[in-house]
Amino acid sequence: MIGVNPVVELHATGSLLGLLLGCGVFCIWWSAWVPTGSRPASRRPSFGDRLTDELVQAGYASMGPRTLLTACAIAFSMVLLTVYATTGVAPVALCFAAMAGYAPVALVRMRARRRRASLRELWPDAVDNIASAVRAGLALPEALVQLGRRGPEELRPAFQAFAEDYRATGRFHECLDDLKERLSDPVGDRLVESLRIAREVGGSDLGRLLRTLSTFLREDSRTRAELETRQGWTVNAARLAVSAPWVVLAMLCTRPESVRAYSSATGAGVLLAGGLVSVVAYRLMIHIGRLPEDERVLR
Repeated sequence: MIGVNPVVELHATGSLLGLLLGCGVFCIWWSAWVPTGSRPASRRPSFGDRLTDELVQAGYASMGPRTLLTACAIAFSMVLLTVYATTGVAPVALCFAAMAGYAPVALVRMRARRRRASLRELWPDAVDNIASAVRAGLALPEALVQLGRRGPEELRPAFQAFAEDYRATGRFHECLDDLKERLSDPVGDRLVESLRIAREVGGSDLGRLLRTLSTFLREDSRTRAELETRQGWTVNAARLAVSAPWVVLAMLCTRPESVRAYSSATGAGVLLAGGLVSVVAYRLMIHIGRLPEDERVLR
């Protein structure tokens, strides 16, 4: 029987021990790194998302972005045909048709801005109402449900729908998501997420949190109202300065022979340059004079 060479056996044993030692060191190093799940890429709200939010904020929740854009196209076509049939000057007709096409979007945004300002004054009362209900011993879902009966008038429909959803499903978090979509309001998003965290974490700090939020909302509303009053003249001056030349052009359209000069290439260039200057100047003055609006960062 042939014996095993002791040198070869010692070499094999050393190699096996070295491999085991390397595997052990690798496992220790690997355990020091905690695997992190892949974060979903943050998506910036698209034009359709912003338009949907503005429609809801303006009170046109049943109208979708496509319906609004269709209304813009109809207004553009009707004004284009009407002005061209009246004056016979295509550049002038295109100018007024562009204004008419943007008018539905401008109307929705103006109404949404006014309604946001109105709701900004109502949210502190709503938060105080929730805090009083919680302090009286009501559960958090019931505190939200009673806002549909006792809350501010403009906020009642959204909370009444929340009450119906919660009674039908009993799923608090899903009902909160639906409430956020019905409100489509930055302040409402902050309130909903605060209540969601309070529901998940629990504790006795909910009343303090609601009182702090109410105080912050009241101070923000008061400060914003003062600044808007002081800077309102800038916005009004911008609108007056931009609209004056086009009002004069509209008056000239009552005499078709007066606007014949704009049918040439030079006249069309003058209208194009005037339109670009008006848009840039108006957007610049609005950017300088108007306060920044809250965005839905917690959508």
